[in-house]
Amino acid sequence: MDVHDIAAVSAYTFTPGRIWSVAGALVGLAGVVAGGLALTRGRGAVVAMVAGLAGAVAGGLVVAAAEGGPGTGYGIVGGYAALVIGLVAVVLGGLAVARSRGSVGGRR
Repeated sequence: MDVHDIAAVSAYTFTPGRIWSVAGALVGLAGVVAGGLALTRGRGAVVAMVAGLAGAVAGGLVVAAAEGGPGTGYGIVGGYAALVIGLVAVVLGGLAVARSRGSVGGRR
């Protein structure tokens, strides 16, 4: 496929790539919220890590499958956003797990 063969779609058209990237970003955002709550309340760290991983994987798949850049309808911008948001959720969940277990070689 040549670059000139790709026609830009409307910014308001929901293509399958855009739908998957939005879904991945929303799942990742739920993971970020769960990770924030896990850091403050001590519960939900695993939920944050699983949701973050799911969001990051969805975003990564969208980015890998995209055949064009921004504005082509493949959802690449949302895919990158889902990837980053999902990774943030995984990190927050990991921090919450580390905090709940104490420092390495720490308290007895």
